Amino acid sequence: MDLYCVMGNPIEHSRSPWIHARFAELTGQTLDYGRRLVPLDGFAAAVAAFRADPAGTARGCNITVPFKFDAAAAAQHVSERAALAQAVNLLAFREDGVHGDNTDGIGLVNDILLNAGVTLQGRDVLLIGAGGAAAGVLGPLLDAGARRVVVANRTLAKAVSLVQRHAALALRHHAEIEAQQLDTVNGTFDVVVNGTASSLAGGAVPVAASVLKPGALAIDMMYGPAAAGFMTWAKEHGAVPRDGLGMLLEQAAEAFEIWRGVRPPSAQVLAELRALIAR
Repeated sequence: MDLYCVMGNPIEHSRSPWIHARFAELTGQTLDYGRRLVPLDGFAAAVAAFRADPAGTARGCNITVPFKFDAAAAAQHVSERAALAQAVNLLAFREDGVHGDNTDGIGLVNDILLNAGVTLQGRDVLLIGAGGAAAGVLGPLLDAGARRVVVANRTLAKAVSLVQRHAALALRHHAEIEAQQLDTVNGTFDVVVNGTASSLAGGAVPVAASVLKPGALAIDMMYGPAAAGFMTWAKEHGAVPRDGLGMLLEQAAEAFEIWRGVRPPSAQVLAELRALIAR
């Protein structure tokens, strides 16, 4: 049996096992996909244990908070987008070693374009956070045609580092990118993406409502109860709220195609999952 899993801490909330099981069912693939709770200081050991699992052959795993930088360090080969992000959310175990990729950004972009029906071409985007989740989406936002992207983070140096890594890409797209301090963000934005763990921790929205243009799309990368606070804030201030469920589905579809060579029907599964959660 081909084995896959999602690794993180916390992990019990993850819908990834259901998603990949449904993808497998709809595409005629045979695999087993589970959750693995990883101790905060035990990522490398967890990967080794998974690869040694006697239940089958470990083929790959998804990585969620807070291990995306650990996963980048564990990979022997990384994709161009993962190298730019210096963060990995997908590992594939192949004959020539451990391959790392980052499907977060394309997942977010596809959800915005295909599921939310919002264009990014010529838009101003605020990306809140500079951790593993945020790092994975900056490049694809630029590739999608954003006019300006501001990366706002509590520790300004991390935002500056992320922006500097993407400077050449921004130049190629004739886009503006800038790092700002989280509590002093200036400007208004068409799209606001919360890539921090503040929602997961039940914290307050980390920016002022003045960043929202009227009717802005405001996305929290989290979903379920963790995203409720941000979505309520967005709605109360005239923005269109969106959780990270669509991003989760789209990044999972990208991962599934990398692993299995077949593209699953992500829009269908997203509709099914939303209906399941609403019950």
